[in-house]
Amino acid sequence: MSVQVILREPVENLGRRGDIVKVATGYARNYLLPRKLALPVTEANRRQVARERVVADARDDEEQQVAAAFAERLSQVVCVIARRVGETDTLFGSVTSSDVAACLAEQSMEVDRRMIRLDEPLKRLGDHIVPIRVHREVTAEITVRIVKEGATEDADADAEPVAERDDADTASLDKAQ
Repeated sequence: MSVQVILREPVENLGRRGDIVKVATGYARNYLLPRKLALPVTEANRRQVARERVVADARDDEEQQVAAAFAERLSQVVCVIARRVGETDTLFGSVTSSDVAACLAEQSMEVDRRMIRLDEPLKRLGDHIVPIRVHREVTAEITVRIVKEGATEDADADAEPVAERDDADTASLDKAQ
């Protein structure tokens, strides 16, 4: 059995704000309605959601512009992570979204680890393109460079392993800029 509801907020894999969708009765009763994500379809509720949608669309446009600017800055970042490797250049362990988020935090780019879209942990040395979902409609891609622990890269500051920096090195980098 199903029921029609009007979505007050975007629900992933279901619809956007203001959409009238048909869902299972239990899903509406136990999930959508108690969390105030949807309302039953009535004429008064349609008018209310239409008013809310105008305000929310303006807010969403502003959030999307801010997210696009942040994504542009984020796409310039190269995240260097040093890991221990075996004799055949295989990693001991792997690099996860938490590791990438920590690396970005060290570069003053606060990103929640759930926004980082890794299908599976990174297990090889080298450069990897990692998508970060900054907003529902904005995705940035960063380069994650996995290097051998203790390896010396070129003198470029971007290629210096972030995990091996200490506070004195970071302070001297900040003064140089």
